Amino acid sequence: MKKFSRIIFLIILITCFQYNSNAAEKVEYLKTDWSFKGLFGKFDRASLQRGYQVYTEVCSSCHSMKYLSYRNLTEKGGPEFTEAEAKAIAASFEVKDGPNSDGDMFTRPGKLSDKFVMPYDNVKAAQSANGGAYPPDMSVLVKARGGGVDYIYSLLQGYEDPPIGITLDDGVYYNKFMYGNKIKMANQLSDGLVEYSDGTNATVEQMSKDVTTFLMWAAEPHLEARHKMGFKAIVYLIILTTLVYFSMKRIWSRVKTEV
Repeated sequence: MKKFSRIIFLIILITCFQYNSNAAEKVEYLKTDWSFKGLFGKFDRASLQRGYQVYTEVCSSCHSMKYLSYRNLTEKGGPEFTEAEAKAIAASFEVKDGPNSDGDMFTRPGKLSDKFVMPYDNVKAAQSANGGAYPPDMSVLVKARGGGVDYIYSLLQGYEDPPIGITLDDGVYYNKFMYGNKIKMANQLSDGLVEYSDGTNATVEQMSKDVTTFLMWAAEPHLEARHKMGFKAIVYLIILTTLVYFSMKRIWSRVKTEV
């Protein structure tokens, strides 16, 4: 009995220690209003298009989005570029294709059916160009990171000079929202870095929000459809519950009358 009690005590002690450790490591992320949150949430089309611009001009030189095709940019529920705009976007990239009739590989302008062009030919090339670090694919990055959109949004704005007493190796930077506070990606955003085609002021905060919104759509392209389906399901359940309630009430009223 005593041995069993000790085991229980140790389990409780370890659990409490882990809880306190997690609480100590928890960071309060920056907050913003996400249009896609909630039952009626929808993506902001203008923000998605601006986010794609930030990804293309800032992020795509290192980070791939291998699960997206250029045709996805035209689909309902996404950035909803026109077909002509998406074709122009795709054609602005060169895609390796082949072999041709001579057995040689060749390059051609991109088409809507093509996947987003990869920044590197392979993993080794990516690591070599980034000091041994491999830039993660951004297709589902929001889902792969704890904290989701709030974490990505905060990380992009979390670069600071390291506190006194903390030294960083070459090629390592301090970010207060990064796990362990050390990150190999340099700060990529600065005010006015891109020129938004719609005239929006490209502050670091705005660019962080737009590109994070784009990454959320990339990870959840059918989010709006799911929200609509969820709303319809709730309405259906309310109606069904109401009908069942009145049906049961009517049945029990007959039973009472017969009794």
